[in-house]
Amino acid sequence: MKTVRFEPINESLEVRTQSDILQALLAKDLKVLMACGGKGVCATCHVYIKSGMDMLTPHSDREKRSLGRITGADKRSRLACQARVLGEGVTVELPEGMYIERAEDLITYVGQRAATNILHPINGSVLVARGKIITRSRIEELKSLNVEVAKLRESV
Repeated sequence: MKTVRFEPINESLEVRTQSDILQALLAKDLKVLMACGGKGVCATCHVYIKSGMDMLTPHSDREKRSLGRITGADKRSRLACQARVLGEGVTVELPEGMYIERAEDLITYVGQRAATNILHPINGSVLVARGKIITRSRIEELKSLNVEVAKLRESV
């Protein structure tokens, strides 16, 4: 068993060796959308590795391609579904924001200010910035997300 730490929520979890970080996120009841079903082709499980990158499996070619599309990706970026824990000392930093899978996911928030950045599920860009009001017209603009995510699932 290995310990994985999550920041900024300051929680840890024991995981089996070779478990992926996504399973640890789900075990902590953190809402991860997994638009591609954990296949490594979307950004909905994007995380940053604060420490212990060398205690994870290397980036696969598929993960490298997917990370290349994410606007917020950097050398600390990993897809939680692709990063398997090999040793101790892994600290995962959760990205600031909430990924959405469908524009309709925002309908209940119309007229409210976004509590956190709302992120695009494919490229990680900010769709609605924290503090901005979520409008019905903005949701209509986001309808193309449904098509993009559906195409993504079909291609896997």
